[in-house]
Amino acid sequence: EILYDRRGGLELVTLNRPKALNALTTAMCRELEARLAAWGGDPEVAAVVVRGAGERAFCAGGDVVVIYNSGKGDGVAAAEFFAAEYRMNRRIFHYPKPYVALIDGIAMGGGVGVSVHGSHRVATERTLFAMPETGIGLFPDVGGSHFLPRLPGALGRYLGLVGQRIGPADCLYCGIATHYVESARLPELEAALAEGLGSGPAGAAVDAVLAEFAGEPGPAPLADHRAVIDRCFAKGSVEAILAALEAESGDWPAATRETLLTRSPTSLKVTLRQLDRGAGQDFDETMVMEYRLARACVAGHDFLEGIRAAVIDKDRAPKWRPATLAEVSEELVASHFEAPAGGDLTFA
Repeated sequence: EILYDRRGGLELVTLNRPKALNALTTAMCRELEARLAAWGGDPEVAAVVVRGAGERAFCAGGDVVVIYNSGKGDGVAAAEFFAAEYRMNRRIFHYPKPYVALIDGIAMGGGVGVSVHGSHRVATERTLFAMPETGIGLFPDVGGSHFLPRLPGALGRYLGLVGQRIGPADCLYCGIATHYVESARLPELEAALAEGLGSGPAGAAVDAVLAEFAGEPGPAPLADHRAVIDRCFAKGSVEAILAALEAESGDWPAATRETLLTRSPTSLKVTLRQLDRGAGQDFDETMVMEYRLARACVAGHDFLEGIRAAVIDKDRAPKWRPATLAEVSEELVASHFEAPAGGDLTFA
């Protein structure tokens, strides 16, 4: 499920489940985290590059069918998956060496966690980024609590609540990607990185190679809507955001509002609070918070219903419960942030 190739001082990692769009399993998360820990202390490894197999996806998320089946049962497998995934995300965030993610294709959910926390994030013309969790009754996890509030203006709130899919130009505009390289040049880029690591500090060598290969993806579509995003998504509640969008003129605010109204009401309220709290937390604190939220979602209704509608039955018609924002109580939202049975996430 994961392939490794050492090229000089470069460790090349390939997520190798192309038929599943390289979706992460618990075993993959544990293995990559352990490998990264070992390479972090290995003087022979100067940098790590992570890519996805096939032409469609970098990594489209986690194996939600396993989580669904676990949630229908005792929930143990789901808890183990989230713990393994979040520990891996933490390892990437704190990584002491250059970590280069080649985000060629779909990067959603878990795939964002494998890429966005690295030191270098390379988008291509095939990059399709999203944090679509509110549409399946979850919340933007894998460190979304940390990176989304730190995007410019209200872009993080917009991406986390709406789950909008964006391409390479918007990824650069938001700061999610650091460079743009055409997909056809990635093999050449990998070779140049391996060669460039032969002398001098690894970080400077990676910077120099990527600067040589970097191109321009064109204008960012989100830039045209930035003023509306910052006005509307800076509001203090989901209801206020919806009202602000309704007060704006034009098709884009109306379409964005309609999209929000299809999302899980509980997820929207939990997500807004998550992002507000995450803005003031360090990364490890956000991981502990997200583990609490994930356990609560697996034990609740909307997450399993969202997976059913999107992946199991594929009817695209989830029946959220509560069905409206007005019915989502403060007690329900607050309960998601309480420590789960068995205790909080710990780090070795």
